[in-house]
Amino acid sequence: MTKSTGTATRSAPIPTLSRRALNRATLDRQLLLRRSAGLSAEGAVAHLLGLQAQNVKPPYFALAARLEGFDPQDLSGPLASRDLVRMVTMRSTIHLHTADDALSLRPLVQGARDRELHAFRKGLVGVDLGELSSLARAAVEEEPRTMKQLREILLPRWPDADPQSLAVAARCSLPLVQVTPRGLWRRSGQVALTTVDHWLGRPSEPVPAPDATVLRYLAAFGPASVKDMQIWAGLTRLREAFERLRPQLRTFRDENGVELFDLPDAPRPDADTPAPARLLPEFDNLLLSHADRSRVVPPEYKGRTWKGNFAYSVFLVDGFLAGVWRLEEPTGTRAAGAGAGKDSAVLTIEPFSTLTSAQRQELTEEAERLLKGPLSEAATYDIRFGTVIER
Repeated sequence: MTKSTGTATRSAPIPTLSRRALNRATLDRQLLLRRSAGLSAEGAVAHLLGLQAQNVKPPYFALAARLEGFDPQDLSGPLASRDLVRMVTMRSTIHLHTADDALSLRPLVQGARDRELHAFRKGLVGVDLGELSSLARAAVEEEPRTMKQLREILLPRWPDADPQSLAVAARCSLPLVQVTPRGLWRRSGQVALTTVDHWLGRPSEPVPAPDATVLRYLAAFGPASVKDMQIWAGLTRLREAFERLRPQLRTFRDENGVELFDLPDAPRPDADTPAPARLLPEFDNLLLSHADRSRVVPPEYKGRTWKGNFAYSVFLVDGFLAGVWRLEEPTGTRAAGAGAGKDSAVLTIEPFSTLTSAQRQELTEEAERLLKGPLSEAATYDIRFGTVIER
């Protein structure tokens, strides 16, 4: 018989991760602490669980910030061969995914797309959504259709419905992809849609359990809370999946006491690890994939990366949001001394606070890297620093 010592067994305290520690861990997972030299564009898209792609160029700039020697054809080629696709998935926004992820992630978030339809219910009175889905599928699989063409096809069947709501209902009900040349580098066209299974020649997967995606999310965005992933995916009720996985995960707390989950062997660099300056596109996933964005966005800069429906391209200094930038490549004027048919590019950096000379130099080098690379066709360029943007 074992004699009791009379003392209760105490569990080890849960470690707390500072904001800087979370920043460095997230940058490492996001391939922003150092550029990857051995990862393909397709491999990076898979690791990152997709790239925000509301516009054509952002995925290209996102990978230029993350991959060593990135060439736009490294991304455009897999899009043309249908190894990558553009479609509505997380947060009801266009993402660029691998073909495999398109077939599995869209079913995972389909419930959120179904709930999205409630916002348009007033424009869909009397509409049979099952019939609408069948009619829209037949139309887009006959040939790719624009949203305008979808409205024109659906409206005669339901003339009293709101035309825009009909097209949105088709987009929410069906896994529609944007067919090429949309998204191809310097060849992009208007948005035309067909179903992902028709485009890829294979069916979507059944609705999967979220567990595998939880693990992949943590690999790309962790350490993270349940709410963080719910914000990223646009889903609710993911707590059960995290609890099922708890025995194989590590847990931490942030500075506010929020529980964070992570993969045991995932990189968590020291908080003092140097973080290079980076130029990121508008809507970069780094800024949109956590409920608490203070690991990247200082509280005083919250809400400063967009105006109305317009989002700015942003830059990081010491791993944190520090300002916005824009690239102008005029097509109507010729720069003095430029090669035939070549225009001069102007990249303007507008900081939110005063930069040190070392920070300005680092940003200049990053801007030169972009302007001298294959993402720019300008023969000459100018890098300018604007005045500090006051709130």
